[in-house]
Amino acid sequence: MITHKQSMINLPNNDKWFILSLGGSLIVPNGGIDVDFLEKFTDLIRKKVAEKNYHFFIICGGGSTARRYRDAGAAILGRKIPEEDLDWLGTHATRLNAQLLRTIFKEITYQKVIKHYEFIDKQALNHHVVIAAGWKPGWSTDYDAVLLATDYRVTDTVINLSNIKGVFDKDPKTNPDAKFFSKLSWQELSKIVGTKWSPGMNAPFDPIASQLAQQQGIKVIVCDGYDIQNLDNILEGKKFVGTSIG
Repeated sequence: MITHKQSMINLPNNDKWFILSLGGSLIVPNGGIDVDFLEKFTDLIRKKVAEKNYHFFIICGGGSTARRYRDAGAAILGRKIPEEDLDWLGTHATRLNAQLLRTIFKEITYQKVIKHYEFIDKQALNHHVVIAAGWKPGWSTDYDAVLLATDYRVTDTVINLSNIKGVFDKDPKTNPDAKFFSKLSWQELSKIVGTKWSPGMNAPFDPIASQLAQQQGIKVIVCDGYDIQNLDNILEGKKFVGTSIG
């Protein structure tokens, strides 16, 4: 059953749900699809479904696929691509990655990929794994992940899986002296990432999504998605390495 967003839903049972925002840089880094990572990630999710009856929303980022299409378009046109077109390229890259995840999890996942956020699809809650993707220009997958938390109300926390261990005061890949934060308020994060978002922006969490999360009382954990044991610790409520925001 699909309902308009004004008709909010209640979780039908006491199943434990998690919302994972799976960074595109983990799925498709510069070297192509990271099969080794995806095998480890999907093994963990399957284990949690089988042993703990956990349920997951997994929203996929675009990764290097979006950047390659952006660069190809700019090279052919000989100029920068308008932001709206950049957004559409990124959105469809997330949808391609989402279809890959839907295929990998096929026997335990909802066969529809969530990619329209003006509606709430109640049928999604009948499945252990629900895959989601980007929606439209102006909306990052970070923002969509927060929408999943506010619309479906299965959890008040989004786990953002990145290719760095958390939030730093500057890019740790180019600044060895970057300071790591284990905990931040939304106001403190805003001082680091600013208040504006643009397609392909390199930020630990989208500034616009941050504003919505703050308004809706949603917490976010930013962590290194490559560290599968660390993700397991987060799912089990154990000590973990990452940045808690909110």
